[in-house]
Amino acid sequence: MGETQEKFFDVAVIGGGPAGIMAAGRAAELGAKVVLIEKNRSLGKKLLMTGGGRCNISQAEFNDKKFVEKLGKKGQFLLSALSVFGPEETVKFFEEKGLRTKTERGKRIFPASDNARDVLDVLLEYLKKNKVKLSLGQEIAGFNAKKGKIESVKLKNGEISARSFVLCTGGKSYPKTGSTGDGYEWAREMGHKIINPAPALAPIETEENWVKDVQGLSLKNVGVALFQNNKKQDSRFGEMLFTHFGLSGPIILDLSKKIGELLAAGEVILKIDLKPALDILTLDKRLQRDFKGNRNFKNYLPELLPQKLCDLVARFAEISPDKKLNSITKEERKKLIGALKGLKLTAKRSVGFSRAIVTSGGVDLKEIDSKTMRSKIISNLFFAGEIIDLDGPTGGYNLQICWSTGHAAGTNANRQISAIV
Repeated sequence: MGETQEKFFDVAVIGGGPAGIMAAGRAAELGAKVVLIEKNRSLGKKLLMTGGGRCNISQAEFNDKKFVEKLGKKGQFLLSALSVFGPEETVKFFEEKGLRTKTERGKRIFPASDNARDVLDVLLEYLKKNKVKLSLGQEIAGFNAKKGKIESVKLKNGEISARSFVLCTGGKSYPKTGSTGDGYEWAREMGHKIINPAPALAPIETEENWVKDVQGLSLKNVGVALFQNNKKQDSRFGEMLFTHFGLSGPIILDLSKKIGELLAAGEVILKIDLKPALDILTLDKRLQRDFKGNRNFKNYLPELLPQKLCDLVARFAEISPDKKLNSITKEERKKLIGALKGLKLTAKRSVGFSRAIVTSGGVDLKEIDSKTMRSKIISNLFFAGEIIDLDGPTGGYNLQICWSTGHAAGTNANRQISAIV
């Protein structure tokens, strides 16, 4: 499975992650002679880590326009590829190959087995069935490109020539899986503009140390809002997690890109709404009703909050745990509501590429044909996956970007060689 003896192919795909595997399998399925070059000794290393090892294959949003809205301003770029191979086609692709899927809360699609290995096995079988040659453990030194066309890819020990090349080397997140940003440099050397890569979907480190006291606590159905200069900048509702260094979980990951952008301009405050279903007035009425008995405050708090948060909230509200409910003052009640509706933390930084799930930034979309994924600068170069300047929130969006762009690149890299022949 190591170095391939053959030196000439119709399509050479560089990068054996989800986008690369899809591109290689698709081109080969259409009749091309394909080689997939990967620097690791095995394919899909990062794929096995996605969704906490469960692999969130896609997002069950079957309306393409709504899907791309979630990707922000640049999302329109994906419309064409998504219309050909979107979430429905992705589920069909896996199901037809024997992988049962299920849809969970937040429209997240997983394999029914909850095992990412099963997803990778389907993809490896897809490559094998379509006779894709694997060239594993290969360090790439660069490309030989002349007059707007690539002639060959340079390996540490030789070269591989092809009619078309697909670059799917990922971003810079989780560098230990091999995503070290090499592809950006090669694209840049061939004349492409690279939008500055930044960590996206990363946990957040906070200035406050009290998070250590509640580490491991997961909160469902809470709201988190971002503030800068007392102005609300963004917010999310859903699930989050306290860690020993700060915050993580889906809504924090989704806000992390924005937090990173805001931190460049100054302090960022996060306010956690522990009771988003109740407005301040309703919550106050409930507390007034509850504060009639002579129980101790500390015995009442678990009715309001997870046990791990009780001491903390009592401290922020400055109410003695042994104080009787009926002697809590209006002022104390107000402070308690403040802590429940806006538990404050100061963002220190995003933890960076080492723990970021995806990379934002990458090859400028203006230089890629959105229908074919072909470079507008190098006539026989195609891009797919995380290397391009497109990323989405948690919930299967980013893997779907890989499947859609990989499928488009594989299809059109084959069409290109068919046209040449």
